[in-house]
Amino acid sequence: MMDKPFAITLGAGSSHANKTGAWRTERPVYVDRLPPCNHACPAGENIQHWLSLAEEPSYEAAWRQIMLDNPFPAVMGRVCYRPCESACNRGQLDEAVGINSVERFLGDQAIEHGWTVPVTAQPSGKRVLVVGAGPAGLSAAYHLTLLGHAVTVIDSGSAPGGMMRFGIPRYRLPRHVLDAEIQRILDMGVTLELGRTVTDLAEAMRGFDAAFLAVGAHIGRRAYLPAGDSARILDAVSVLRDVADGPAPLLGRRVVVYDGGNTAMDAARTAKRLGAADAVVVYRRTRDRMPAHDSEVAEASEEGVRMKWLSTIAHADGERVVIERMRLDETGFPQPTGEFEELAADSVVLALGQEADLSLLAGLPGIKVEGGIVKVGPGMMTGCPGVFAGGDMVPAERTVTVAVGHGKKAARHIDAWLRGGAHRPPPRHPMAGFDLLNTWYYSDAPATVRPKLDLARRMSTFDEVEGGLEESTALFEARRCLSCGNCFECDNCYGVCPDNAVLKLGPGLRYEIDLDFCKGCGLCVSECPAGAIEMVPEVT
Repeated sequence: MMDKPFAITLGAGSSHANKTGAWRTERPVYVDRLPPCNHACPAGENIQHWLSLAEEPSYEAAWRQIMLDNPFPAVMGRVCYRPCESACNRGQLDEAVGINSVERFLGDQAIEHGWTVPVTAQPSGKRVLVVGAGPAGLSAAYHLTLLGHAVTVIDSGSAPGGMMRFGIPRYRLPRHVLDAEIQRILDMGVTLELGRTVTDLAEAMRGFDAAFLAVGAHIGRRAYLPAGDSARILDAVSVLRDVADGPAPLLGRRVVVYDGGNTAMDAARTAKRLGAADAVVVYRRTRDRMPAHDSEVAEASEEGVRMKWLSTIAHADGERVVIERMRLDETGFPQPTGEFEELAADSVVLALGQEADLSLLAGLPGIKVEGGIVKVGPGMMTGCPGVFAGGDMVPAERTVTVAVGHGKKAARHIDAWLRGGAHRPPPRHPMAGFDLLNTWYYSDAPATVRPKLDLARRMSTFDEVEGGLEESTALFEARRCLSCGNCFECDNCYGVCPDNAVLKLGPGLRYEIDLDFCKGCGLCVSECPAGAIEMVPEVT
């Protein structure tokens, strides 16, 4: 008499006399799909992979996976606006995975433990000039160095970092964090020349084989504003730069900030920290049309910044501004109503956007500029061979994450161009949608909330507002990942198969289907938590 039922003894080592797989009309195949978080990341990080390493936990391995794409995890973990989390499938189940929080934890771990990135590529003998030491320029320098090229970065500023240093206040990005991640790049052999303004790019490129231009948008846009002689009108970019580089500007006790982007929020919050009793943001449209991110607006409101929606400044003088009430027409464009209101104001800060100084391109053949933006091809190269551009200079959203992604992308295309070829990124897998997941297997696990500095200290100092996760909470967040579209070896398929047709290949090697015994029932597909198996028609 048999010790076990026949179905259980019918394993890989059983007799092949009864190959029941011949009944099949469909068969299961393991697939790899593109997680929505990966797809949404402007820096191109393999988020799902480094989260899986973090949850082992293998923190250094997870950090090194991030560093393949992004040399600023501690910075990005503080300033990125988290498009990965907006795309996260878990957000449809309970709350999105705190990807950004785990990235910050890993970046801080690297700084604390002094992890470095070795350069193992053989020197190419090629030299690349990078103009601009902001996120795009430093990202390009990092990746080009890893590819074996000698890189010199030139910047007109007194310190590297670009808008990370001079545009993002310290309460969002502490300078010791920024300095540590920049120094790691410089320690790899990147040459940095500060206080040098490039006015003639053709001359600056002598002795270099290619150039990457990453001149940030450091010039605040101006607009005609009816104002009296005593009106104190400044631009937000200059205010933030002066606060970062000193001495801090004197804004007075009552400050009006004009416009509704993230820079406006930073300017208003900075004004409060400089002693303003009243900081008011005047914006001509409604909140839902405001370009500032929700987190920025929420934190500004918490700190006492007032918002005047549907308003525009009609006139300013030394002690007040007159604002006019607006209405939106059928196209969403603001129209005047003839209704006016006065606001007390010692200064007006214009946050109407920024522009890049493109004077260094004068006389360079082939480069096209439209509306203050440099036109580039799919490989980030301008119309001038060997001259590439990215960051705020080119058409894209102006964020640190986008700029870092530009630097990486440009580096790969520059490398291919220097070697006489063309960089062709691999094709992307199909997307892993929420409908493919078997969410029954995932218990409720709400996201961990980052701690925040108490309001009194936020108002009186430039101390960092948002804290990081501890190891236990970072590990918890990493383990909330659903591994959308990719096998994580949970053994569900192995356990539910009624025919023992699923073979385990060993840790990290996943599984294989023994088609001699698979009947094509599809149970493995319906029970796969991650949607990493699909049924395909049997080939006859």
